[in-house]
Amino acid sequence: MSIDVGEVIAVRGVKITLHIFEESNKETLFYEGKKLKGVSIQEHVGIRRGLREIVCIIEGEYLDERRTEDSSGGNNRYVRLVEARPIGYFEGDTFTEGIKHLPMIKDPAFLLSEDSVSSIYSPASDDGFVIGRTIKEDVEISLPWQRLFNSHIGIFGNTGSGKSNTLARLYTTLFERKRDAILGKSSFVIFDFNGEYTGGQLVAKEDKRVVELDTRSKDGLGKFPLTAKEFWDLETLSVLFQATAMTQRPFLNRMISGRMSYQGNPDSLSNYFKATFRRSFTSAAQKPETLDLLRTISRSLELLDLLHLLEDVSWHSTQNKFQVPSRPNFFFDPESTRYTEYFGSQVESSVIPDLDGFGELELRINLQMINDLLQGYVQFDHIQPLLKRVESGMRNLRKVVEISDVSAEETLVTVVSFRSCNQEVKKVLPLMIAKHYYYEHRDSVTYPPEHTLHLIIDEAHNILSEQSIRDQESWKDYRLETFEEMVKEGRKFGFFVTIASQRPADISPTVVSQVHNFLIHRLVNDRDLFLLDNTISTLDNLSKGLIPHLSQGACVVTGTSFDIPMVLQIDRLDENLQPDSADVDLEMLWSD
Repeated sequence: MSIDVGEVIAVRGVKITLHIFEESNKETLFYEGKKLKGVSIQEHVGIRRGLREIVCIIEGEYLDERRTEDSSGGNNRYVRLVEARPIGYFEGDTFTEGIKHLPMIKDPAFLLSEDSVSSIYSPASDDGFVIGRTIKEDVEISLPWQRLFNSHIGIFGNTGSGKSNTLARLYTTLFERKRDAILGKSSFVIFDFNGEYTGGQLVAKEDKRVVELDTRSKDGLGKFPLTAKEFWDLETLSVLFQATAMTQRPFLNRMISGRMSYQGNPDSLSNYFKATFRRSFTSAAQKPETLDLLRTISRSLELLDLLHLLEDVSWHSTQNKFQVPSRPNFFFDPESTRYTEYFGSQVESSVIPDLDGFGELELRINLQMINDLLQGYVQFDHIQPLLKRVESGMRNLRKVVEISDVSAEETLVTVVSFRSCNQEVKKVLPLMIAKHYYYEHRDSVTYPPEHTLHLIIDEAHNILSEQSIRDQESWKDYRLETFEEMVKEGRKFGFFVTIASQRPADISPTVVSQVHNFLIHRLVNDRDLFLLDNTISTLDNLSKGLIPHLSQGACVVTGTSFDIPMVLQIDRLDENLQPDSADVDLEMLWSD
């Protein structure tokens, strides 16, 4: 039993009007030693209908100026009326979400105890997975972790709204409570664009591997490992160097196919180099562009004697063949022996040093270019931009990626920090790493999955934005389509994505529409609010109206894992566990 505070005076569909007794207009009431919250906006009340208790949430209130308590014409006293919306009902001690029963006029309304409110949002089966308390009732709420982490999660909020603390609190609580059960069965990968999780956050250091990628230092700090099979893949190389679909991707495909065909032969790369060199000067249709390509190859391989010989060669535009100007009438003809006389012994005695994956790529892509030009497969102007991107991109990629068949040691949490990377690497490498984890997991997982992989993308607008004007349309489409495939198809393979962003409107609507559960902090931009309005079907009007006015740390929690939306104040982590995203304290910084 509880205190009756009013009665039903109108029922219009699912809109219920209650007359609240005057003595009940208090913020807090006590009944049989229990503290009860008074009737106000967002509070919960119960309505007795037979043996059931219908639970309603207060959405508005007003004074009825047409009625008075004293019908004899004495002192008029206005009546307080509140508007309520049913959200479910109790049968015994069990709460069921949804509108199945509606009250009738004169049914009594009463206050709900804190235990009853807690049971609405935290079913008895939940085991204390608490990250915050309800705003109004100040009641701890246990989240349904079994359903929450078995879904895609979106955490949105403007700068300073508490978004980073919520992300950290959510996963810190998970690892604190479930670490032993998770270990060996699930892995977590965090894309950290601002270096907020490279310290002691989330989990103990022995369960965490931090890969700090750095393009600013000479040799880099940490490197992300890719196997040779992954690196020598058309999709991977196309992503890394933004190859166009019509001309550059087929060019890369020919290079990869040629490597696969001959890599098992002894000295195949050395023989390929020598044969291409010879063909460049003995072909009936020599090409002037091949000379600079051969000089580039000789320079990168440090074949200085050969480079010196090439410096003395030039193109004769009238004869359409190469010549050595320092030697009279010395032209490289297909039928003559001039090639053997000038280059033969030097080329045949050249030794190609051991090359890493990037060095081999640089050599093969130039050799492929020479052969395609000689055979008339490509136009130089169409492929040259790709060669330039490969040349410039490898300077940065060598600092952050290593080609190795030795797999990295598997840990519970892997943090990949892009804080010290330039924009070029930030644009392509996260996609490549995400593909690495997704396809490796997809191809190895059983059904039903016995291992899950959770990808956490902080500041997700960096790589999921539709608004970027720096990207080519074809590249942007490919990047978004790849991530959209992950969120659309990943769940069946046990691959789940958590995205956190301060600008959800910049993220692909397809990605947002596939998110199942949301923790929404303060958002004030109309485009962000419009996206949520058109994407989240579980968000009610009352909660939606609160989003622009939420205080720091407060968020609306809604989605498929929650019966009804709720507003929580997320508990703040201890200072040593907080992500490194705190505001600068200017008072302390500028103090004497």
